[in-house]
Amino acid sequence: MTDALGTNRLETVSQNQGPLLPDRLNANQIEAYRWGSGPLLVLAGPGSGKTKVLTHRIARLVGESAGQNFRILGLTFTNKAAAEMQRRVNELVSDADRRINITTYHSFSAAILRQHGHHLGIRPDFVIMMQDAERKAVLDEAIADAGLAHVEGCNTGRLLSIITKLTEQNILADSVSKSLDWAHPDMARQIQQVYGRYRGLMIKYNELDFGGLVAEALRLLTMTAAGRMIRRIYPYVCVDEFQDTNDAQYQLLCSVVNPDTRNLFVVADDNQTIYEWNGARQERVGQIQRHFGMTVCELPENYRCPPNVVSMANKLIARNPSHDRLESVSNKHQIREHPVRVMGFDTAEEEANWVAGDIAARPAKSRQNCVVLARTRSSLERVIAALKERNIHGHLPNRMDRFVDDRMVWLHSVLRLANSRQDDRHLCQICKSFYTLEGVDLIADNITSEAVMADDKDFLRAWNRAALREDLNPTTRSFLSDGMPKLIDRLDAKSFIQDCFAWFEKRQSEDPAPDYDTGFMDEKRIWNALESDIEREVGREQVTLSILLQQIDLRPKERRVPRGSIRCYTIFASKGLGFDHVYLVGLAEGELPDWRAVSEGDESRKMQEERRICFVAITRSQESLTMTYSLCMSGSARERSRFLNEMGAGSGSTS
Repeated sequence: MTDALGTNRLETVSQNQGPLLPDRLNANQIEAYRWGSGPLLVLAGPGSGKTKVLTHRIARLVGESAGQNFRILGLTFTNKAAAEMQRRVNELVSDADRRINITTYHSFSAAILRQHGHHLGIRPDFVIMMQDAERKAVLDEAIADAGLAHVEGCNTGRLLSIITKLTEQNILADSVSKSLDWAHPDMARQIQQVYGRYRGLMIKYNELDFGGLVAEALRLLTMTAAGRMIRRIYPYVCVDEFQDTNDAQYQLLCSVVNPDTRNLFVVADDNQTIYEWNGARQERVGQIQRHFGMTVCELPENYRCPPNVVSMANKLIARNPSHDRLESVSNKHQIREHPVRVMGFDTAEEEANWVAGDIAARPAKSRQNCVVLARTRSSLERVIAALKERNIHGHLPNRMDRFVDDRMVWLHSVLRLANSRQDDRHLCQICKSFYTLEGVDLIADNITSEAVMADDKDFLRAWNRAALREDLNPTTRSFLSDGMPKLIDRLDAKSFIQDCFAWFEKRQSEDPAPDYDTGFMDEKRIWNALESDIEREVGREQVTLSILLQQIDLRPKERRVPRGSIRCYTIFASKGLGFDHVYLVGLAEGELPDWRAVSEGDESRKMQEERRICFVAITRSQESLTMTYSLCMSGSARERSRFLNEMGAGSGSTS
């Protein structure tokens, strides 16, 4: 049948065939939910129920195609979002796991490379390099291979940043000079030489950095038969938060979609494009619409924010050009008479003290539903210090890509060495961590020499031989004798990890370490949660050592928010979330908008992005929004943010 959007749709089916039409979807959401074949762009404003629509649509496709074997691909940006979407689909339709793959761009790329990477010389047990120190070692070798002592005008850190951007833009090695039109010709030529060698060395050593995962997967899909195979497996592709894609991710998405059927379902809001520093572009929403000839469906209803906040957000974002303006409409009853407050102060310290005092004055239950947002971490740190004076803990999360506790560092490094038996970097880390844990000083160079002499070149086996000394602690010696062979000989990582945790706990009882509860136990909980998530996503029987390590390296090591803490997030970290009471601090010129946007002018691209950042911040509020500014920060005079004027927010309470 055809409908108002002028394209074919699938009918809603009976209960024994799949999920019925949900009762609590509005007319616009139903338009998107019932979409069948062909390309659809869903422009979804803040709080519009986009995740509900996306997951219901996936569940409907599964339910209405019972007995068929095709799979549905869902792409998003965080493992947390992917897990939440997977959970919702599973609640809507039974036996969905085998029919859907909801994942991140990087996890999807890793899976493709495990299966088909041999076409590019990549083995399934490739290592993901998350740390700059590891990448710099490869970069130094690439510079030497190019016959250079250094790259003109670039230190290693800057050069690594340039190579990262080139990879994320999927620039081919022979096109680097053209893309670096800002650089001196000699500098551009040298970068081109180093970039090609850097990418080549990654393949040679069976290692990939974060950007290289997507770039190599894209190369695989466009240069080999793997692309046709993937397009047959996934005839339907659904994408969340499309506006956040960088160049390589956009090209990867285009290569996955069948160009004949174009069954692409994209949810986006160009008003929430705030990651331009990471390669996102507001114009990309219009780009994909034109590329696939997409029909547009709008979800303007905002079920999250009070009507006053929605009105202010509309006024603010109207100052920016948009390829297709989406104005939100409030669909929430205003609980409070005055949900919006604007407060000005003479100094940043007064501002932070007032915010902390206002939060402290709330009842404990209300306090738990507060969040403090800011453009910069320094503004948050002032509020955290003021909260501490009132015996309230402010939680400012740090994205952790690696473990910190020596026990967990040792475990992770041992597993990585088991996966790559001649990697001296992991061997050095094992020796270093083992010295901290047991006081036994093992020299990595001696171990590698012994491994060569033993003719097996197995650094992990050689390390274990060296560590099994007579003067070793009996508990540790027992673990190395009985537990390590499970990993060394049988690659039974799961049993080894269990034995390893038991060793840590027994050694703690013998020789208590003061940081055990606060450090190790937190990271052990993170490890167990990651392992469970990976088994659920991949399948317990399919989790090999290399898959376990790749997936752990791809996922952030998120700490839990301590009980009773006030969440303090940068605006970037708050995207996609909602909070009852939002305190947005630092609304001053030079802070939000930042100094670069102010210097470039009101019509600049940078100012437009800063306006979108402010838009995202205020639309996190579910009940109340408090915005503050100070006229002096770090000894410098400031003016209140122009964004307050643009959204029509005066000082004091507003209704």
